[in-house]
Amino acid sequence: MPEDALYDRELSWLAFNERVLQEAESPDVPLFERVKFLGIFSSNLDEFFRVRVAALRSVLADGGEDDPEVAPVRELVETLTRRSVALQERFGRTFREEVLPGLEAAGLRLLDDGRVPDRLDEELASFFEREVLPLLRPRILGRDEDVFLKDHTVYLVVELHSESRSAFAPVAAELAVVEVPSRPLHRFFWCEAPDGVREVFFLDDVIRYCLPTLFPDWDLGKSWAIKVSRDAELYLDEEFAGSLKERIRAALGRRERGAPIRFLYDQRMPAQTLARLVEVLRLRPEDLVEGGRYHNLHDLLRLPLPDRPEYRDPPLPALAHPRLTPDACPFAVVRAGDELLHPPYQAYDPVVRFMARAAADDAVERIWISLYRVDDDSAVVQSLIDAAGRGKRVTAFVEVQARFDEARNLAWAERMEAAGVRVLYGREGIKVHAKLALVERAEEDGARRYAYLATGNFNERTARVYSDHGLFTVHEGITAEVRGVFRLLEDGLDGALGEIDAAAARAEGASAGGRAPFVFEHLLVAPRGLRPGLYALIDDEIAAARRGEPCGITAKLNALEDPDMIARLYEACRAGVEVRLIVRGICRARPGLPGLSENMTVVSLVDRFLEHSRIYRFHAGGRDLLYLASADWMRRNLSRRVEVAFPVLDPRVRAELEAVLDLQFRDNVKARIIDAEQSNRFVERGDAPPCRCQIETYRFLEGLLEAREDEHGE
Repeated sequence: MPEDALYDRELSWLAFNERVLQEAESPDVPLFERVKFLGIFSSNLDEFFRVRVAALRSVLADGGEDDPEVAPVRELVETLTRRSVALQERFGRTFREEVLPGLEAAGLRLLDDGRVPDRLDEELASFFEREVLPLLRPRILGRDEDVFLKDHTVYLVVELHSESRSAFAPVAAELAVVEVPSRPLHRFFWCEAPDGVREVFFLDDVIRYCLPTLFPDWDLGKSWAIKVSRDAELYLDEEFAGSLKERIRAALGRRERGAPIRFLYDQRMPAQTLARLVEVLRLRPEDLVEGGRYHNLHDLLRLPLPDRPEYRDPPLPALAHPRLTPDACPFAVVRAGDELLHPPYQAYDPVVRFMARAAADDAVERIWISLYRVDDDSAVVQSLIDAAGRGKRVTAFVEVQARFDEARNLAWAERMEAAGVRVLYGREGIKVHAKLALVERAEEDGARRYAYLATGNFNERTARVYSDHGLFTVHEGITAEVRGVFRLLEDGLDGALGEIDAAAARAEGASAGGRAPFVFEHLLVAPRGLRPGLYALIDDEIAAARRGEPCGITAKLNALEDPDMIARLYEACRAGVEVRLIVRGICRARPGLPGLSENMTVVSLVDRFLEHSRIYRFHAGGRDLLYLASADWMRRNLSRRVEVAFPVLDPRVRAELEAVLDLQFRDNVKARIIDAEQSNRFVERGDAPPCRCQIETYRFLEGLLEAREDEHGE
């Protein structure tokens, strides 16, 4: 490929976050939803620095001055910082000039320590002394040696003067650092004003207002907010001989003490104050990033907004599934035919009921599941615990390397183990990202397996926001291969991964180790089988194009990053294959390049639900092969994770999924064009009627439900 054939991964991610910011900037988005997108943008940017910029900075730290890799990485980091600051400035303008005035008109007045009504003086003081003061442990720079700024935490730097100073003999100011305890407290304090408006303070400003109580022996100067973002990667100690679970637990304790990556400070802070902080906190010039008065603005997601439905998106209550109803036996329904679930348009309840019924059903003998991210109060995991308590054989693979969910997963794993669940863990370097559940049930005609395969996690909370698809099936080939995936996990990833094969037939026979090798016919299983399986499907389209036959590749992904996969798609474009893609986030492909990607179109969708599903469609000589998957087209998904792409075979279910996919390509309200420069232009509507695919998808699925109810006279 030419050198300029790929867009930079990190810049592409910033382009994605700009699309999130565009939603916050849009006057067409309801006001309270704009607040939500501001919070999401801020959260995204924090994680970007803690993970991606941290990785780049580690390259700089490890490389020497003469290292040829160092200069371009340093230039990239500088570019990322500049662009991030520019996006933050847009964020600030939107918040100050549009959102804040709008909030006041909607009944929320944001106040600060300089605008405290006299009637609130006593209430603020009481709240501070009762709830806040016991949590504060101020440190004075240069006096307290244990001054350490935790990751992802807001602090106030307070200027302190001795009472003995005078205009003729001033005493140099001391600097105190005070943590803003937004955990366990709420980031905001609020009360109702006499005029009916909700008055809200940042917790930071409550502390500023009450600083005389905290420092009674000092004259107070100004205060400024600061925050450190630290490297969030878990570096596992190779010398530690414990299990992966034990090593993860040990590493979690070190995460908050990771290397500083970004020091965000109030740009109004005096230069001498900043210099003092740099010295004491041992910061580097490249760590410093100017910010505003408030940091950690992902907390806007917790802003106590008044109950004003007119400032929110119109409600889309989760629909019932037409057949997987509360009074139906899920096993009977799925035996009659495959079923597809579409959260959040449809309620996630069928998955919860499926697992609960499996736990309670005397005919169910075995349950297997892979867990990547689960809810804090997971009904799915509770069903596994209940099943084990009833004497069923339950096996759960828990991925303890799921970033930022490691502690939660460890806690659930230990609860399951204590209840008698057989819990499996992976090994460092390969994450199990597939979303699979398998239930084995004794029936009159023998044992039958029921599988649930999904594009999203077994997580009831995110299923209310993330747009995903899940397939229930008893297809013997698919369920046998899901059992094959779990067998590989049970055998241990090291040797077992070599058994994964993307051949076109499933073989049985004795292996050298005494275990039958498993060859997948229906599933494409990474890290061995997904990449070659996709290559073969793409190559078939290329061959068809060269023969002058109909062809085409369509995919919906969260990210397109793998250079080899992009090269294969470019080859298809050059051969005459039309490549149509929906990519929500990172996209390193550059559509429209002459002689390379002229047959490629890419759009991105950012709307009220997070587009999370992965769908692959290949013309395949008119067969229109359709897959759902847990995997994006990234190197990590294709080569360093256990992922599963599964075919949609039932004609009725295929038609349903095709309709949803086609609606997404028709979107001309929330779709942006991903061009070679990622300029984030909206799709031009022209004379076409508006099509907002998420709303149209809801209406389509609502129509299926109504048709089913009419059919049964309900």
